[in-house]
Parts: sequence; C-alpha cells; structure tokens
Amino acid sequence: RQLGAAWTIVTPGVRPAGSDAGDQARTATPAAAIQAGARYIVVGRPIVAAPDPARAALTLLEEMNQ
Repeated sequence: RQLGAAWTIVTPGVRPAGSDAGDQARTATPAAAIQAGARYIVVGRPIVAAPDPARAALTLLEEMNQ
C-alpha cells in the first residue's frame, strides 16, 4: 500500500451488481470495491429504499463474499 497501514479506505457509491447508479457519478459493486482495497463501503439508498432493507443488506454481503 502506498499510503501505509494507518490509512483506512472508505468507498462511497457502492451499488449491487446490475442496479441503477442513481445520482452517483461513479459507482462500484461490493466485490469490486473490496477487490480495489476498500476496508469499508458506504451503501445508502440501495438498502434504505429497498422494499425489504434487511434482504437488500444480506444480498450486498453475499456479493462481497463472492
């Protein structure tokens, strides 16, 4: 890592695979964000606006583990 161990990478704009980007200029899937080095991801509307937020969160976790 070029930034050293003290840095934490947080990736906003994470969207499930195949979902609409909404007003985000750049998005990444959970798996792509983790593969790029993110230690934490920010997911808002794809969970909060989902008909079943708990299921949406579980789906994102499943994507991260692939």
